[in-house]
Amino acid sequence: MPEETSSSHPFPCHGYAVHSASEPLAPFDFERRALGPHDVLIAIEYCGVCHSDIHQAHNDWGNARYPMVPGHEIIGTVKAIGELVSRHPVGSRVGVGCMVNSCRACANCLAREEQFCLKHTVMTYNDVEADMKTPTYGGYSDCIAVNEDFVLRIPESLDPASAAPLLCAGITTYSPLRHWKIGPGHKLAIAGFGGLGHIGVKIAHSMGIEVTVLSTSPEKEEDARTMGAQHFVNTNDPLALPTLHDSFDVIVNTMPVNYSLDLYLNALKANGVLISVGMPTQFFSLHPFSLQMKRRSLCGSFMGGIAETQEMLDYCGTHNIAASVELIKPDEINQAWENVSAKKARYRYVIDFTKDSQ
Repeated sequence: MPEETSSSHPFPCHGYAVHSASEPLAPFDFERRALGPHDVLIAIEYCGVCHSDIHQAHNDWGNARYPMVPGHEIIGTVKAIGELVSRHPVGSRVGVGCMVNSCRACANCLAREEQFCLKHTVMTYNDVEADMKTPTYGGYSDCIAVNEDFVLRIPESLDPASAAPLLCAGITTYSPLRHWKIGPGHKLAIAGFGGLGHIGVKIAHSMGIEVTVLSTSPEKEEDARTMGAQHFVNTNDPLALPTLHDSFDVIVNTMPVNYSLDLYLNALKANGVLISVGMPTQFFSLHPFSLQMKRRSLCGSFMGGIAETQEMLDYCGTHNIAASVELIKPDEINQAWENVSAKKARYRYVIDFTKDSQ
């Protein structure tokens, strides 16, 4: 992206978009908005590849808007700022996560939970701006313009490439641990050991929590233990989960596929909590007895607010926690998507826009 200090006109941007559910990503040129007084223009250096990018592009959730530029795990350098921006000077390293605006006035926004905005949480891509007509385009691109209130500071101790997935995968696993006050003395299972799950293991281990990984990929056991899991269960074994009845205080399920709620709920102790953070494409079913007989709870969690996301980044900076990543060039994204769908990622692909080959 060219050096730019003026905020009086739109900024040309080069990215990668899908134009229908059946097409691959392809180069796409478009414009970012002219900077308003509180906007920050970021030259994107790194963007993580989230499984939800694939779901959205393929219209698996039925809400796709095309053309779509995915990407919501963004780290880059501030290149220009609006006249009233006070927190992110030009040259600073910053991040952008899953959302770029909200109403700022509803009860949830005032409680600093903008992800639950009662009017309109503006998602980083596949959405429209607050004007309800301008499309949002994400981080598979070389620049982005964002209101300063939704821009995050990246601790200097973190490598920017491996920190990028913290903007989604990190906060998605950190937030439920904080909300449900999970800590030392709790037995936690993390179901799924992919892009979300491996970061969840690292964070939970750093908090002194006893962690078990439940995974369909037995070849990942060594990695799981290296990252902090004390136990590993191969759930491809049909007898594995039934032998775990009444074992865990909390299960955080990161899997983006359907699974048996009853089997996982029955692995909880009395008063245990199953927290869903993965986003499958189909509806679940369960028998009420799985909840009622041990007073168990089934809950969901959806990223975190801006303040909590900054808290997570600062925590990870202090504890040296980041994703295990494989860097790719922009023209390798389609192959990376295939690998993610085939569960071959180890453990998060990150697009390196400092090496844009187009």
